[in-house]
Amino acid sequence: MSGDETGVVIVDAELAEKAAPLAQRLAADGAAAKLAAKDSTLWGPDAESEASIRLSWTTLHKSSRPLIGEIEALRAELHSEGVDRVVLAGMGGSSLAPEVITATAGVPLTVLDTTDPGQVADALAGDLERTVIVVSSKSGGTVETDSHRRIFAKAFADAGIDAARRIVVVTDPGSPFSELAEKEGYRKTFLADPHVGGRYSALTAFGLVPAGLAGADVARLLDQAASVAETLAEDTAENPAVQLAAAWGAAHEAGAEKVVLADTGSGIKGFPDWAEQLIAESTGKLGTGLLPVAVEGPDAPGFADHGKDATAVAIGAPEGAAQISVTGPLGAQFLVWEFATALAGRLLEINPFDQPDVEAAKKAARALLDDPEKLKGGETPATVDGAVEVFGSEGVVTEGKLADILRAFFGSVADGGYIAVQAYLDRLDDASTSLLRGEIAKRTGVQTTFGWGPRFLHSTGQYHKGGHQNGSFLQITGAVEDDLPVPDRPYTLGQLQHAQALGDGQVLAEHGRPVLRLHLTDRAAGLAELVRAVQEAAQ
Repeated sequence: MSGDETGVVIVDAELAEKAAPLAQRLAADGAAAKLAAKDSTLWGPDAESEASIRLSWTTLHKSSRPLIGEIEALRAELHSEGVDRVVLAGMGGSSLAPEVITATAGVPLTVLDTTDPGQVADALAGDLERTVIVVSSKSGGTVETDSHRRIFAKAFADAGIDAARRIVVVTDPGSPFSELAEKEGYRKTFLADPHVGGRYSALTAFGLVPAGLAGADVARLLDQAASVAETLAEDTAENPAVQLAAAWGAAHEAGAEKVVLADTGSGIKGFPDWAEQLIAESTGKLGTGLLPVAVEGPDAPGFADHGKDATAVAIGAPEGAAQISVTGPLGAQFLVWEFATALAGRLLEINPFDQPDVEAAKKAARALLDDPEKLKGGETPATVDGAVEVFGSEGVVTEGKLADILRAFFGSVADGGYIAVQAYLDRLDDASTSLLRGEIAKRTGVQTTFGWGPRFLHSTGQYHKGGHQNGSFLQITGAVEDDLPVPDRPYTLGQLQHAQALGDGQVLAEHGRPVLRLHLTDRAAGLAELVRAVQEAAQ
């Protein structure tokens, strides 16, 4: 099967045999055709109300066509005014798909899905004279995105630029954000289909507007999705989405609750990060679900040695230890994975369209922001080792050298559990932090995920609280040298970032999960010390 062909191959013979009855069951139930027809009864009566307003993504390859002309017209207007630098402010589904689309197309897009002051300052340091910011939020109330909008509006005004002419909004019809955009006179508002949830929104205005303004060929993306849509609606065991869902379901029944994702030369850039949100937030609830583990490639720790608790999925041709291979161009892959995830929800007997546990961390962060004294120090680390301060939830070892603390932490992971590394740092300047994922997985033999805070709160954060309760959480926070105030808000970005880390850690601890937080008083020095300690801890 060539990279241009769309299909799913279950490479592992044993897994294929176990998946076959589930594929036949989905086909016999007419599940694929019902899904394509937006049948909200597929996931049981408890899910029907939510599903009934969340299924328009199945026909976006048709319904999103009118956006193409609007995007092209606005892009031409902006370019005629010398505005050709696109910044996107959005979290979760509002940023992950556009980032994959533009990276794959090779066009520049500056993505702000962070509260790190340094990373936002770097985006502000770009040429504002050439900049338009796309602010994407279904309601407008997403605290990170609202903060970015306020900061950029002030920066434009301070530079003598009409801020309203440089702000483009993507939101739902009738949302508070659409009303604000009209009141403020923002350049243009694109209204997305309100019957699509964020993680299924790649082919809505949320995915297409920023990508198209940046220069990606979004019409081609819709064509690619259209090319596979009829196949995905067929009630056969050979349907690619049915095959993928059945393989995941069979693996989960056998105890492989983790799905390890590696690109194997598909030509698509960053797809595992997008699929991570889709799978984790859709399935991780009611104490069950599939935990996606995005890795660096087919030779990476966790994929090459995935073990019995995980299934290795290649995005592209099957390589190495891959048990499943998914091929096809980006637009088609979006639709295949969305169909497969929704069908897997039927097999797992959960509602793939709600996210009941996401709000808990947000509430905890807001409570901390409402009590600023809790964020102004007052925290006493259990241990200080060089440039690293150590904090831990109840029962977590926090005394001794950093290597000893990490050794105890790694050794306490539940059987069949996982380690989640959560870095509340600068995704660009502190990029080397992501290397910890492979280092820890290699040295411990435990499946290890990596997420940049706070963006993972809008994706795997749901699984952490709602999925299988066997995770151990390593938080990494860092000192802020140059903070950024949020206009007309009583907090800075640095305080918001800190509140998000503490809030999520608090909720995880309340779920009985071990949380070890390492605060880097000097980011560069602390990271170097942390890497050495990880290496020493696993010897």
